[in-house]
Amino acid sequence: MGLLDVFSSIKDRAEKFLNEKNVVTDILGKVEEKTGIKKKVIALGAVSLTGLYLVYGYGASLLCNLIGFVYPAYYSIKAIESPCKEDDTKWLTYWVVYGVFSLGEFFSDIFLYWFPFYYAFKCLFLLWCMAPMSWNGSQIIYNKVVRPIFLRHEATVDNMVSDLSGKAMSAAENLTREGTSGPRPRDKAIHHVEV
Repeated sequence: MGLLDVFSSIKDRAEKFLNEKNVVTDILGKVEEKTGIKKKVIALGAVSLTGLYLVYGYGASLLCNLIGFVYPAYYSIKAIESPCKEDDTKWLTYWVVYGVFSLGEFFSDIFLYWFPFYYAFKCLFLLWCMAPMSWNGSQIIYNKVVRPIFLRHEATVDNMVSDLSGKAMSAAENLTREGTSGPRPRDKAIHHVEV
């Protein structure tokens, strides 16, 4: 698939989205009625302003994270509520890749923050990861990177998780036992003094 095919596919999907009935198109329709400017032009302007803000704006990190979170969260909830399991897998894959990316970003953020256009590229990356196509970023990254590493270390991680959960249960039981065994002698002494 060539670059022109990709842009054509994106254009077709954008036009299809603009003709659907949803919250965004309702708002765009109302703005179109009041201003006389076509929905397509308003949407293109909004996307352009968002892109410029991601490059030059204060709080670009928040905007980028909202873009990477709000749309996928909305469609993840819709996937949970739908009877189809294919969409669940799609969005679970996105969240796994998003989590791995966020973890990596946490440790490299101090350097990446100074990279020009970082938030614009991050936003494009997240959009690619959530793109409604079979070769989106989350599918590729999961299948080429995350899955092989997971399969290679699955037994070790399972053992660690089992070990940690056993220790956590033991600690919780000890705390519960201490809490239900009644007040300690020191607490009784304080109680008698207060009476």
